[in-house]
Amino acid sequence: MGTVHDILEARGKEAALAAIDRAVVEAASTYLSDETGGIGFLYSGWCQAALPHRRLADDEDWTITRPNLTLAVEPGRKPGADGKLVPVGVPYGSRARLIMLYLQSEALRTGTRDVLLGRSLRDWLGRMNISIGGKSLVDVREQADRIARCRFTFHVTAGTHVGLVNQNVMDTAMFVPSEDPAQNALFVEVARLSEVFFDQLRRHPVPVEEAAIRAISNNSMALDLYAWLAYRLHALEKSTPVSWVAVKGQFGTGFTRMNNFKPTFLANLKLALAVYRDAKVQVEERGLVLYPSRPPVAPRIVAVR
Repeated sequence: MGTVHDILEARGKEAALAAIDRAVVEAASTYLSDETGGIGFLYSGWCQAALPHRRLADDEDWTITRPNLTLAVEPGRKPGADGKLVPVGVPYGSRARLIMLYLQSEALRTGTRDVLLGRSLRDWLGRMNISIGGKSLVDVREQADRIARCRFTFHVTAGTHVGLVNQNVMDTAMFVPSEDPAQNALFVEVARLSEVFFDQLRRHPVPVEEAAIRAISNNSMALDLYAWLAYRLHALEKSTPVSWVAVKGQFGTGFTRMNNFKPTFLANLKLALAVYRDAKVQVEERGLVLYPSRPPVAPRIVAVR
């Protein structure tokens, strides 16, 4: 989506707003002005099959199937008020995705399964561009708890071979109350990623720009689309069509009708492209056409980091 970037750089934000949707302009402007240069990492499986966008019933499983890959998520449990175990629900929404990104990025950066989340919740929430306090803080605590307790299963098919990876994201996680009222929260002090998950992450990491993630941090579908494009486009050798049925199957769980799904998807695709300048994607009547594109993070930069 070179147009919005070109207009912003050549004529400024007001000119871009006159021709392009405000949300897209804001995302592109935020991305272009971010000079932090941070790199994050996601396990490639998460770029192909993601968590739900909205809350499910606490006892409901989540399953999403793609060609050669199926992700199943089972909700974990914790003691209720009467001491009996009750389901906590599967993680969902943008906050769950940001927490997952942070855990994976820190694990690869440090080379250890033990992820230190800082002396205060404020430090890492600020890094992920999440406001501190109120409902946002409650949401983060809830999603962290769900991630720590739930169980993930990736069914992977390669030719005639079928692989099954059962894994928790975390082996241990500590949720402790802060003794300092200024902290205003429960926070995860230390999290240990499971050995299986950490091994898969090291074998199949997908680098992403933290500037891009921050610019669309409140939109779960845009985050999924950005991760998917970061994973797919640079590996293509030729133009590749993707039908609307396939697109809806991956990103439209929860939408019953195609005509309800398309407008939402296209709005989020524009946001993803606003923070992935080199992505080459064409929207056609039958679906999308993906073209070989430079990755959002150059391989040499990843090697240096």
